[in-house]
Amino acid sequence: MGEDSKVTYKDAGVDIDAGNRFVQMIKPLVKATSRPEVLTDIGGFGGLFSLHADKYERPTLVASTDGVGTKLKLAFAMDKHDTVGIDLVAMCVNDIVVQGAEPLFFLDYLATGELSPEKAAEIVKGISAGCVQAGCALIGGETAEMPGMYGEGEYDLAGFTVGVVDNSRIIDGSSITVGDRLIGIGSSGLHSNGFSLARKVFFERMQLTVETVLPELGKSLGEELLTPTKIYVKSILNLLRDFRIKGMAHITGGGILENVPRVLPRHCKAVVKKNSWPKPVIFEALRKGGNIDELEMYRTFNYGIGMVLVVSDEETEDVMVRLSGLKEEAFLIGEIAKCGKDEEQVQLI
Repeated sequence: MGEDSKVTYKDAGVDIDAGNRFVQMIKPLVKATSRPEVLTDIGGFGGLFSLHADKYERPTLVASTDGVGTKLKLAFAMDKHDTVGIDLVAMCVNDIVVQGAEPLFFLDYLATGELSPEKAAEIVKGISAGCVQAGCALIGGETAEMPGMYGEGEYDLAGFTVGVVDNSRIIDGSSITVGDRLIGIGSSGLHSNGFSLARKVFFERMQLTVETVLPELGKSLGEELLTPTKIYVKSILNLLRDFRIKGMAHITGGGILENVPRVLPRHCKAVVKKNSWPKPVIFEALRKGGNIDELEMYRTFNYGIGMVLVVSDEETEDVMVRLSGLKEEAFLIGEIAKCGKDEEQVQLI
């Protein structure tokens, strides 16, 4: 190409026409998540959402942001991109519902080296599905095509959600007291945490591939690992209508050991009974394959419990019955006890 030749953005690796085609492809997916408060279609400079403040005495906004992490490596390896968007939504909305907030809207950020409208639409398909599961609206996002920033076929995802809760109904764990009970709600697998260790064990140490079928799983390793993160929003909001949930912890990176203390008063500790719930097969395969110490399992993975609720002893049975009716796997996993000055706030027994 001579010095006098005209150079276009496409020559530099950014295809504006592909971006426009992608926007048209995802419009039905975005529309499927709409709520009455949404005032704009995608394509504007910002998404408009009307907060019906008259529904609340003192509306308080709650926000969260997150990504999917190295779970994306599994999507790349399997060339399957329609589920990681669910993970993206889940990691954000599960974080705000633990404070009693209803997720209102969601925005995503997708960055890639070269935009494939078809692949990007598959990703947004998952984001849309996650928003429908959480009851929030996808009101906008950003798709960045950045040549040279990512490997061929690779991308990164980030998400942002905003929810609302009446100030008097914020759940902060301050009312938790000795004698309260711990209810664990089952996870759907690894969710979106601990994948760096899982990949090291399965693909480096054990020399498996995403196509490997483990007899105990009854499916390929890749299929199991790509199982989307469970979204607990609708079940939790259902509980909050009728029960006083004193505290909740979304079990993400750090596991039960590090997430439960985030909602406990300093004088309280959670006594967790290790054998009170069945450990999903994928975790046992991980533990054995990597010869992973038990404590490492509890502080790296959710180990089968994706959400922990703290409730009074009096309401425990009714909450368990309601969760069963909501088709959630719920387990009574422990109780709140007095925490000594130098004690850890989670005790495994």
